[in-house]
Amino acid sequence: MLYRSHSDLGRYWSVTLEVRENHRLITEGIYRYVRHPMYAALFLYSIGQALVVPNWVAGPSYFVTFGILFALRIGAEERMMLEAFGDEYTAYKARTKRLVPAIW
Repeated sequence: MLYRSHSDLGRYWSVTLEVRENHRLITEGIYRYVRHPMYAALFLYSIGQALVVPNWVAGPSYFVTFGILFALRIGAEERMMLEAFGDEYTAYKARTKRLVPAIW
């Protein structure tokens, strides 16, 4: 899922939150189903780690770290996309979920 989201974004992928010159809104591929598939992949990874690491601290540590990242970054990213793409992003938000298709 992480690889697919990077592939679908192509040259628009960035570690930082930025809209590049001639940037277009990606709504195909995995982005047809969720707005933040990279975060969904990291969330699934963190659940897996919590289940397989037999330590009450190390097991859920990535889940906690991801939760903090999610809380700080997704809101800022969605505001940036709304500023950059306006009504197009509003329509995209109306037909997709943040992380879990058809649920959330």
